[in-house]
Amino acid sequence: MHIWDLHCHLSGVTGLTPEERLSQLLRHADRVGIERLCVYMGMKWSQDPSPDDLVKQNDEVLRAIAKHPDRAFGFVYLSAKHIERSLAELERCVAHGPMVGVKLWVARHCDTPEIDPVIARAAELKAVIFQHTWFKTGPNYPGESTPDDLVTLAKRHPHVPIICGHTGGNWELGIRAIRSQKNLFADLAGSDPTAGYTEMAVRDLGADRIIYGSDCGGRSFASQLGKVHGADISDADKQKIFRDNLRGLMLPILKQKGIQA
Repeated sequence: MHIWDLHCHLSGVTGLTPEERLSQLLRHADRVGIERLCVYMGMKWSQDPSPDDLVKQNDEVLRAIAKHPDRAFGFVYLSAKHIERSLAELERCVAHGPMVGVKLWVARHCDTPEIDPVIARAAELKAVIFQHTWFKTGPNYPGESTPDDLVTLAKRHPHVPIICGHTGGNWELGIRAIRSQKNLFADLAGSDPTAGYTEMAVRDLGADRIIYGSDCGGRSFASQLGKVHGADISDADKQKIFRDNLRGLMLPILKQKGIQA
């Protein structure tokens, strides 16, 4: 299988510099057959970053991917709380830099209309858009989106592909929440490697809308790979989930930037 990992972080990894941490991640990735990593957010991030903190974290990712340009893709970390600075970072890191995607986390719910200019500009640049989501048993973090919030956003941008990070954590609810919104993709990363997750996603969404990710270094590569390797689905569908679906989303911007994939 060819494997690309959608969901990687520099936090939770040993190393004193961004370069050292990505090198460490790649050593582990090589052991389990992962070819490329998508990396976002810096070595120490906050749930509600200031504009200057966004820049700092993006700088750390830029340093890391510059060390391994043939193995790692960078996504720019943006916040719906700081739209002007986020748009500026989108220009700096994607339009005029090497990054190929957008990462949105929890500072403000993603259904807020304030995020629309970021989504629209990212779509113009053909950047892959990733939004963290979670259904918590207790209360979510302030500003933390659920898959339901993401569906609201996706309906405003029906022709823009958006990845539903973690598929809401509670994947049985998350899969059902995004099922009818065809421009939403399910990220397998981050929840426990429970039997039946991938099979339900294939049954309800179709294999073309599912993407493997690990959420390393918060989770291990091996536990997250097991969700797909151990699933009772065809090898052809496993290959779609492990690489082909993500590669298909990324190809337009990779071609624009002259990146071989």
